[in-house]
Amino acid sequence: MAFAYSEKVMDHFTNPRNVGEIENCSGCGTVGNAQCGDIMRMYVDVDDSGIIRDVKFKTFGCGAAIATSSMATELVKGKTVQQALEVTNRAVMDALDGLPPVKVHCSLLAEEAIHAALWDYAEKNGLVIEGLEKPKTDIHEHEHAGVA
Repeated sequence: MAFAYSEKVMDHFTNPRNVGEIENCSGCGTVGNAQCGDIMRMYVDVDDSGIIRDVKFKTFGCGAAIATSSMATELVKGKTVQQALEVTNRAVMDALDGLPPVKVHCSLLAEEAIHAALWDYAEKNGLVIEGLEKPKTDIHEHEHAGVA
């Protein structure tokens, strides 16, 4: 089955931004979707004033998973932890000029990977971040019906 991807999706897939790991990161989170096999790991480096100074990702998955990971890092870099928490799957999809319906779960993974990294950061630092819930490690599309 062929899908039409936007130019932005193709650009972030072929030239992903912020790929890699951050040694001694402030927080790291891993999420996946067992049904499709996509796995995302996101690393954040948060400074003392709560600004995400750097963010990196490693994704095992399809082109849309790589593109959404790349865009998600672009959307949270330089933002406060609270602003990063407000980056939704819809914001990731909009920034990529949309995704085919069968690839919406990739944007959900990207949102959850951000939350997982922030959760780890909060846990390591004894912080409570308003609005942040313990992330799920396995994301199932049916749990997010209507979220997209």
